[in-house]
Amino acid sequence: DALVTGHYVNRVQKNGNAEMYRAKDLSRDQSYFLFNTTQEQLNFLRFPLGKIEKNETRKIAADLNLNVANKPDSQDICFVPNGNYASVIKKYRPESFKIGNILDTKGNIIGKHEGIINFTIGQRKGIKIAHTEPLYVVNINAKKNEVIIGNREALAIKKIYLKNLNFLSDLTKYNDNLFIKVRSTGRMIKSKVKLNDNGAEVSLQDIELGISPGQACVFYSKDQIGDKVLGGGWIVKTENNYLST
Repeated sequence: DALVTGHYVNRVQKNGNAEMYRAKDLSRDQSYFLFNTTQEQLNFLRFPLGKIEKNETRKIAADLNLNVANKPDSQDICFVPNGNYASVIKKYRPESFKIGNILDTKGNIIGKHEGIINFTIGQRKGIKIAHTEPLYVVNINAKKNEVIIGNREALAIKKIYLKNLNFLSDLTKYNDNLFIKVRSTGRMIKSKVKLNDNGAEVSLQDIELGISPGQACVFYSKDQIGDKVLGGGWIVKTENNYLST
């Protein structure tokens, strides 16, 4: 499934360094997960499936009589029995099932929850709070065992802050043509990046909902070959019109 590089496999620059691009088959692209690859590792790696689509890969495997030609695509984390994530978390973080408060974006207690394990950022169903408009989970405070909910607008993130950056290119050269992804299957978001001593501040030029600390933010730039991976970092904080998470 690791369809990674773009039209050319690890196209080499004049300085001898390889570059990584999104795969031709975007539904199978893995570049989001590989942003933390070092330049030394990338120079060594090859991803020969990057310029073909998954159905072509399966056909080649079938022609070669490989027993994986029709193997189902991976869907879940392999070490989670029957896809029951809650059972795994309960074993290692039982405090995630403690009863706690549900708050609105102004800090008012408006209900109770039966464990933060039952909630994710952007969730709408299962909140069990009556209101005149749809409510969403906009933040989860694990230290206080609190779930904060608000309207859809409260999910719109304006800025995100990153740490532990990894660079595969000089980011300052691409700020006028820079896009980010905050989910592996998410869209490319036009953004501006300001580097600092502790990481980076990313200003989103387009609206994106429900970005959470802990997610990766990967930088891309579009050129004549495709979407080049510039590097990325880990989200430690987000900002919107209502609160910081």
